[in-house]
Amino acid sequence: MIDLLPVLVPLPVLLPLIGAGIALILSKNTRAQNIVSIAILVAVMVIATMILVGVDAHGPQVVAIGGWQPPAGIVLVADRLSALMLIVSALVTLCVLVYALSQDANDDSNETPISVFNPSYLVLCAGIANSFLAGDLFNLYVGFEMFLVASYVLLTLGATAERIRAGVTYVIISLVSSVIFLAAIGIIYAACGTVNMAQLAGRISDLPADVQMILHVLLLLGFGIKAAIFPLSFWLPDSYPTAPAPVTAVFAGLLTKVGIYAIIRTETLLFAESSLRVPLLIAAGLTMLVGIFGAIAQSEIKRIVSFTLVSHIGYMLFGVALGTSVGLSAAIYYTVHHIIVQTALFLAIGLVEMRGGSTSTRSLGGLMVLSPVITIIFFIPALNLSGIPPFSGFIGKVALFLAGFDDHAWLPTVLIVAGTVTSLLTLYVIGRTFNLAFWRDPADVEEPNEDLVEEFTERKKTLLAGKKWKSQIGVPPAMVAATSVVVIASIVLTVAAEPLWDMSNRAAENLSTPIDYVTNVLGGDES
Repeated sequence: MIDLLPVLVPLPVLLPLIGAGIALILSKNTRAQNIVSIAILVAVMVIATMILVGVDAHGPQVVAIGGWQPPAGIVLVADRLSALMLIVSALVTLCVLVYALSQDANDDSNETPISVFNPSYLVLCAGIANSFLAGDLFNLYVGFEMFLVASYVLLTLGATAERIRAGVTYVIISLVSSVIFLAAIGIIYAACGTVNMAQLAGRISDLPADVQMILHVLLLLGFGIKAAIFPLSFWLPDSYPTAPAPVTAVFAGLLTKVGIYAIIRTETLLFAESSLRVPLLIAAGLTMLVGIFGAIAQSEIKRIVSFTLVSHIGYMLFGVALGTSVGLSAAIYYTVHHIIVQTALFLAIGLVEMRGGSTSTRSLGGLMVLSPVITIIFFIPALNLSGIPPFSGFIGKVALFLAGFDDHAWLPTVLIVAGTVTSLLTLYVIGRTFNLAFWRDPADVEEPNEDLVEEFTERKKTLLAGKKWKSQIGVPPAMVAATSVVVIASIVLTVAAEPLWDMSNRAAENLSTPIDYVTNVLGGDES
């Protein structure tokens, strides 16, 4: 396999781009377009699996694009961290695509028009993969711009006034983030003569301390906006909930995690001796608390879960800010967990919206009786997000807290308290949402849906009479199946916690010894 690995590494970027081109050509043939899109992402998932197995056994793989060797040429680098993120993102994007295509086939509202959706979605997938594999800062920037341009299209599908308004906010914030990142790249190149991350690892430390600080802050600002870290997270709860359910799911699951990935990569490689550890820990604690307090104040389920998304970014940043191998291991594990669980939740919310006609707790009720299947699909990832044992959310939080205790300092201890409070408040918010939307009688809601009330009443009478009721899921089976796969994947994270934790440990060990990364990329030439 080792001889095949260099050939495989560029394919997660190349195949979706080719698929996007084919999808555009086939824009008038919906069936062919769907087949091509699904086939491309299935192939990417298989390739990502092979890359992960290969780099875990044989070490990082470096591919020089066009034969131009680093540092002059552009390189793609697959190590344990990037390969792990690739396979998780491949699973999520494939399931979301199946969900979206099924929704479009059963919906006349033009929520996800296939001729526009498929090419944009595949470009988004290529940009995410390129970001994970980028070996230099400019290529990382290119990856960001690829998925951001595609996300502009996906966010405004349907062209409703609400989506256009949210899209404008998203575009402006993304452009600000991109300008900051691009300015940082320009300054770094002027100061160091390169943007290759392996070479920068040896050069940035030679710069004056104030220059290092400026570069460090600029990169953290650019990545912090993309990752939705407080106080740079205000845009997310207003942007994500307006998009179609599958778009919101992939945004919530992956786009913020690309920002976290970039922070992990630069903090461990370029700024290993970080002087911003304390500000990062404070930002992590505030992100947890502000996000969850925002969730408590909401009544719309999409906004509730969007605020919890912001809140739980704080856990990942906590692990990174600790700067220890154990902290990095916990952050990587929690990132994988959160990608899967957050995607599952937003897909489940899409099912709730289709079944109940709304995602507002003011008009929902009785879904436990009306649709037990959707109830279970929502309930499992909701408990996981809350950190209820023995789910992966609980395992990840315990690992982060243990890493904080190992630090033997007062600030990580404060973060542990903040993380515990956040977890309890998450459980409260999820419990309240479940009670309002699934448990209570739909006739008791503030804004009753007469159709739900009538159906609920009929079913109640049937059950009391001892007669059988043929349960109506009320949503397309393929949407339920796609969501169920992601929910099952979240359960697998619990069942297979040990191998995932071992992989996270090995990835963290690689990150803690950046000399290995530098040697693999530059071949021993660290000049």
